Amino acid sequence: MLKVRAKQHNSRMCVICGLDNEYGVKAPFYSMEDGSVMTVFSFKPEHQSYPGRVHGGVISAMLDEMGLRALWAKEQNEDSFGVTMTLDTKYRKPVPYDQKILGRGEVVKDTGRFFVTHASVMDLEGNVLAEADVKYIRLDVNAIAEGFDSHEEMPYLVEDGVTEIDYTPVK
Repeated sequence: MLKVRAKQHNSRMCVICGLDNEYGVKAPFYSMEDGSVMTVFSFKPEHQSYPGRVHGGVISAMLDEMGLRALWAKEQNEDSFGVTMTLDTKYRKPVPYDQKILGRGEVVKDTGRFFVTHASVMDLEGNVLAEADVKYIRLDVNAIAEGFDSHEEMPYLVEDGVTEIDYTPVK
């Protein structure tokens, strides 16, 4: 079990964390005691490719989201932003919808200007279903989206009582 250090904010419309996006995943994210970010969530049938399977693009979007949020977990704040430069995804097993999925991301390299993360989605037993190495360039948020106000765009901090997440990776 890993202890939750802090809950991260959710946005309004992000396809992964947006609470106002009716087709979004609405995933909660947690900064963990080991400096990683974790989430427990379920994809929806609207996220499918083939019946019973989540579309690979939606899976990659989740892995990408965990990458930036891993930086927030490492730095213990949500003030840093960046843009994805490369996303190298490996799909190991089909990812189902309507089932609980575990996600975890961690920063593996940080040069100040660039950072690299490793993120994975797993079943609740810790079997990796998909994983990615993601490289980002740090940018001021206004260079990414003019007029972006993080307090307005990411207003939701919904406390849910989660204090630890069961995480045992399969070797």
